Amino acid sequence: MGLNDEIFLKNERQVSLYDRAKRICEQVEQHAQTADQQARFLDQTLKILKRYGYLSIVLPEQYGGEDLSLYEWLFMQEKIAEGDGATALSVGWHLGLLMEIKTEGIWSNPVYEAIAEEASNQKLFNRASTERNTGSPTRGGQPETTAVFKDNHYIINGRKTFTTMAEKLDYALVSAYVPDTEEVAWFLVDLLKEGISIDHTWDTLGMRGTGSDDLVLDEVLVSKDRYVEPVSGKKMPKAWLLHIPACYLGIAQAALKEAVSFAQQFQPNSLNHPIAKTHQVRQKLGEMGLLLMRSRHLLYDLAQRFDDDLEKRSLLANELAMVKVSITNDAERVVDLAMRIAGGRGLSKTYNFERYYRDVRAGLHNPPLDDLVYEQLASSALGEK
Repeated sequence: MGLNDEIFLKNERQVSLYDRAKRICEQVEQHAQTADQQARFLDQTLKILKRYGYLSIVLPEQYGGEDLSLYEWLFMQEKIAEGDGATALSVGWHLGLLMEIKTEGIWSNPVYEAIAEEASNQKLFNRASTERNTGSPTRGGQPETTAVFKDNHYIINGRKTFTTMAEKLDYALVSAYVPDTEEVAWFLVDLLKEGISIDHTWDTLGMRGTGSDDLVLDEVLVSKDRYVEPVSGKKMPKAWLLHIPACYLGIAQAALKEAVSFAQQFQPNSLNHPIAKTHQVRQKLGEMGLLLMRSRHLLYDLAQRFDDDLEKRSLLANELAMVKVSITNDAERVVDLAMRIAGGRGLSKTYNFERYYRDVRAGLHNPPLDDLVYEQLASSALGEK
């Protein structure tokens, strides 16, 4: 986790988990540049995650997992993001779904039971909810994807954007409007079914390695037992979304490491020492360290409190939202400082600075969004419900 790991790793189990995350980090880092260039989530990356049993690691032991706490999962996610942010963000959506199921105790739903069993065999899941005309699902737009009930099946038609790891997924939880009941619901869809295709539309500035292409559903038949639940179901705060700030914290840590290495090695002929000895560079490195330290304490303190106090989890909504906004904005600042230390060389693809700079920007567009969080906090301050 970067500076002062011993503060955050509390026992032998956590040291072992962190060591595994370091090995994953080192291996996915080798493929990060290729994934970024090709705008794809690579087979090689998926094989690494499966090799370490990472696709099932958060599951309870009864389902073949290692029953990770939120705290443990986040420090693994952060470390993996240090090697490749796109890999961490991608697998974070899959494992976040499993964490949500586990945390909310909804295994009694047969569909969730099936998800757990498949995930234990290293099958890959993600939600597919975003659409071109609705924008972010957190804005409340009704999906244009439809699920029409006919002849004891649902027939699903639509197109989902930002479907992370689309071409590698085994299953997707698809949100769709059900005309018969006038509700929006989740459906578990096997992506090998007839009528499923992937449109390779992913051509973005950052997080290119997530391979978040469009998922196209054309007259896809889904059995009625694959109806999962209404989208509008009220649940506890989604602490698993902390995988998002953990990811961008890892990217920022990688930027600090590269900035330190650059500063220690780069010596222009106008100086008789590396730039690491100059006041302005040391000030930037110091600010980067402060921001990372503050972010790390915010993240892991909140995760620990979520793990420890089941009764107060429902009271943490504001803090969960605040932590995401604070860390993603601070991470962007850290990477910006790294770019300033590197100067014009930071724009060169010879270094990783420019990829960190592009990837970290994506954090501002992951949920929850800044303006919604500020409105949420304002309502709380004003005593509004």
